Amino acid sequence: MAYLDTTFDLYKEAAITPDVGLCCTTTPVWQLPGLDIPSKMLSMNYGCGSTVHPRDLVNDPKILYVGVGGGMELLQFAYFSRQKGGVTGVDVVPEMLDACRENFVEAEKKNPWFKSDFVELHEGDALSLPVADSSIDVAAQNCLFNIFKMAELKQALAEMYRVLKPHGRLVMSDPTCEQHMPQHLRDDERLRALCLSGSIPLNEYVKMLTDIGFGTIEIRAKRPYRILDPAHYDTDELIFIESVEVCAIKDPMPADGPCVFTGKTAVYYGNEEFFDDNAGHVLLYNQPLAICDKTAGALAKLGRNDIYISDSTFFYDGGGCC
Repeated sequence: MAYLDTTFDLYKEAAITPDVGLCCTTTPVWQLPGLDIPSKMLSMNYGCGSTVHPRDLVNDPKILYVGVGGGMELLQFAYFSRQKGGVTGVDVVPEMLDACRENFVEAEKKNPWFKSDFVELHEGDALSLPVADSSIDVAAQNCLFNIFKMAELKQALAEMYRVLKPHGRLVMSDPTCEQHMPQHLRDDERLRALCLSGSIPLNEYVKMLTDIGFGTIEIRAKRPYRILDPAHYDTDELIFIESVEVCAIKDPMPADGPCVFTGKTAVYYGNEEFFDDNAGHVLLYNQPLAICDKTAGALAKLGRNDIYISDSTFFYDGGGCC
């Protein structure tokens, strides 16, 4: 797997010499009371979004983060799990782990609440995690899995599923692309390592998660990310890449298929106080209810003229029908 060797070398260099523009996040950095992120750690924020969501991080969770970067998200996770070994960071690049340790020393100086032993760092591979079965409440990765080709991606997702507790959450941020990505770009080892040409369509990304066994999927955000254009890349057309933030929950798989939330909403505007579909969904008069795509399809099949179903917004923040 030569492309993984290219990725290793690229991020080894990025650990030794931080590269601010290597993989620029499209979301603002969380501003949390009492959290001060060291400047070097911030410059090594090699991601395409955020995997830190406070509503996932309750009751001192055990957290796993794969592909540690400069340690920024590890520090953010530790903010919510202030216990020895509350957060585990795994990376295949020893130099990146060393950079993390150095950054944590500076983080301790800036954050009186933070102790480096809140985070355990391990050299390891996403394809064979050095973590026990069913031991993690929240697992996360940022702009890593899109680097893998399909066989390795399936293996990495299966590993995350293995280490999660029942109802545990896998939170991810990755580039996706709805256009055809030419094979010669997919085979370009550097473009893949830079989190560009490994991008796949969102529906394929979701299907891989549900095929592994995740019963609930939340699309939490979808944003413009990058353009591959003919002037700078070997392509005949503009290729538009987006970044998505996705949470896959290790819920049991429902008999009628997974619940995938893509930001659809149902609004009942009939003549009664509410509408009950007798399938577990109650729509109050003129009150929007977030619904999964499966429920949206079932409601549409009823053929009613007093229920409005919105298109997917690709933004879901909880409170849904399931």
